[in-house]
Amino acid sequence: MKNHSLSALCALAGVVLLSAACSSTKTPATASVAVSTAAVDDAAGAGGAEFAPVEMNAARQKMAMANKAMTDKNYPLAQDLASQAQADAKLAQGKANSAKAKAAADALQDDVRVLREELDRKSK
Repeated sequence: MKNHSLSALCALAGVVLLSAACSSTKTPATASVAVSTAAVDDAAGAGGAEFAPVEMNAARQKMAMANKAMTDKNYPLAQDLASQAQADAKLAQGKANSAKAKAAADALQDDVRVLREELDRKSK
């Protein structure tokens, strides 16, 4: 009877460990996909599609593949693709922010030029 209880205990421990391993593989992928989806949405909101269309397209394609990998229960692939999508999205957002900042700086330079011309014209 002792051997039977020990065998049952070992089998139960194996099931628990297997369950924990499967859920820990799924959980990081689920979190990674969610974070990456938010990053792609943020990049799109920042103008990524306008200022960095190649990077935004890559991020969206990788997110679609990550979501398919999640559906297929290929969690390591989903996590990898989600991480790549997040990197592409952050690059797109950075390019969009940079382009907006450059446009604002150019507009400010134009305003300064106009003011200088106006001051020069009034001083003559």
